[in-house]
Amino acid sequence: MHHFDVRDGALHAEGASLETIAAEVGTPVYVYSAATLRRHYGLLRDACDAHRDALGDALIAFAVKANSNLSVLATLARLGCGADTVSEGEIRRALAAGVPAERIIFSGVGKTDAELAFAIQAGVRQINLESGAELDRLIAVAASLQARPEVAVRVNPDVGAGGHAKITTGGKGDKFGVPVQEAMDLYARASASPHVRPVGLACHIGSQITTLEPLRAAFQVLRDMTERLRGQGLEVTRLDLGGGLGVPYFGDAATPAPAEYVAMVAGVLDGLKVEAAFEPGRLLAANAGVLVSRVIQVTERTDGRRFLVLDAAMNDLMRPALYDAFHALEPVRARAGEAAPHDIVGPVCETGDTFARDRDLPPFQAGDLAVFMSAGAYGAVMASEYNTRPLVPEVLVDGDRWAVVRPRPSYDAILAREPLADWL
Repeated sequence: MHHFDVRDGALHAEGASLETIAAEVGTPVYVYSAATLRRHYGLLRDACDAHRDALGDALIAFAVKANSNLSVLATLARLGCGADTVSEGEIRRALAAGVPAERIIFSGVGKTDAELAFAIQAGVRQINLESGAELDRLIAVAASLQARPEVAVRVNPDVGAGGHAKITTGGKGDKFGVPVQEAMDLYARASASPHVRPVGLACHIGSQITTLEPLRAAFQVLRDMTERLRGQGLEVTRLDLGGGLGVPYFGDAATPAPAEYVAMVAGVLDGLKVEAAFEPGRLLAANAGVLVSRVIQVTERTDGRRFLVLDAAMNDLMRPALYDAFHALEPVRARAGEAAPHDIVGPVCETGDTFARDRDLPPFQAGDLAVFMSAGAYGAVMASEYNTRPLVPEVLVDGDRWAVVRPRPSYDAILAREPLADWL
């Protein structure tokens, strides 16, 4: 469910008119719905609380990489949401947004020594180890700080899944985590160190997963490992289950509801007496955001192809170019007429700057507003200034209120960031 609806003939975000936002902020612009963020978090929180016997006081840690805007993070933090982070910068964002350090998980395959030291000093909940080499470096860093951080070992369960090969993270050839037996050995080695305290296991097998079976298989691996480690006399109190549950991108097949997903997890972990952690990103944010664009022109060629040319481009929304991702395109104010096939393109000088080909669309004219739906995750956070196009701004709506929560930089500001070499 989302809170983008047509009122008085025009699309609104909650009580705010997208026409008004576009007129005052300009286009392209991302617009987020606070009510949708709250609703999605609430559904997952309620599902976890309903299975407290199996999941303990489950932590929901929003994957900051999905949408790192401070106002989005603060909206979730005020609900009690934690943060899944993969860099020092993301830890800093989470802290600045009001996420307590004890609700922050630090993941990632390439944490530097400086980042590990920062995470330890910040007092994050746990550091997810991804290799033996990282364990060695963490032990050295922790020893130098006279600290003993809590850690989890990230397992590669050889269960890969996801909506595209580039977002599948749990297969044998993927760079994330360590194989099961290596993870067992790594856990035992960490347990023998006075400088780290292993508390659990972690896994994340992919993103935009639309069936529960691969997730069930991965979580069963974690359960089996937990029982084996406990059989060796080692303490395992937490299981970090990652994220990855898919969302319907306004055209995708139905995906499992959060309640169905959590019930499956509870069934796998029943009786294990662990505290679970979930790391949703897309699940909370995707349908909470849209990208509003304006039509530059409609180009009709003599060969019959019709191009809808927008002022939004691949540098503003990379997912179609990177992952062949689908985003529905809706008019802010619909025109009468029959749908016709269009190629939806932006102004960047790349053939890859194509959002869709032969998409049946209602009539559009130059100057009309068009909205990419389900753009709240992996949208603005991946944007760039390619072709020296100013970074796309972001707006947060809460009821009838709205605010610019990341402004569009001016061209002068862009150029001022690059001082000329002193010999030029």
